[in-house]
Amino acid sequence: MKIAIAGGTGVAGTPTRKAVRKAGHEAVILSRSQGVDLVSGMGLDAALTGVDVVIDTANVTTLKADTAIEFFTAATGNLLTAAADAGVGHIVLLSIVGIDRMPHDYYAGKIAQEKIVEASPVPWTIQRATQFHEFAGQMFARAKAGPLHIAPRARTQPIAAHDVGVRLAALAAGDPQGRTADIAGPREEALDAMIKAWARANGHRGWVPSVNIPTAQMKGMREGLALPGAGALLADETFDEWLAARSSTP
Repeated sequence: MKIAIAGGTGVAGTPTRKAVRKAGHEAVILSRSQGVDLVSGMGLDAALTGVDVVIDTANVTTLKADTAIEFFTAATGNLLTAAADAGVGHIVLLSIVGIDRMPHDYYAGKIAQEKIVEASPVPWTIQRATQFHEFAGQMFARAKAGPLHIAPRARTQPIAAHDVGVRLAALAAGDPQGRTADIAGPREEALDAMIKAWARANGHRGWVPSVNIPTAQMKGMREGLALPGAGALLADETFDEWLAARSSTP
């Protein structure tokens, strides 16, 4: 199959691209580095020629609801229009567990994105996943008070981006499923503890205080609203195992 991956160079897109190719399919990367701009639609029509399935892992870094809604509405809207025109038979969207329970901040954009996909003429599958193990390093880099790194408190059940990529590639090779079962890691973790462990494993020796971030989204995560339900599919690799494997890699 010929499978296009929006955001195919990102944290989720990179392992998805690798999984698609490992499964024997042709992967087409939809990213600015490949001459495709999802927000403006530039290059989409040409890139989707002959494509059977689209996997949407595109993302924007923001905590603002308006920014997230604007991005996902434009990017996924353009992607779906071009996919319909190109005769694409299936779109697989990566989304996030629990966004309907805390429709605030960045998650407001993901809800808007899901609604666009659900209204699309292109047959669809929406795969919600929990936060990635990689989220710890992202939060260490972004969550700062001046020069001080901080560790936001939250309850999460993280999964490796690699496992998400394998799941998305498998879904793309199958029939559209609508909303499919959520996926998550094997056990609940404390986000602040994950961030501190990541920092130590990567040579940081400074103080990283745990803090409560006073946004609606983070409050919901502290209350456990981002945790998966009983019907979720659980991957095997724990955060500690994931971190140990990367810390031992030269």
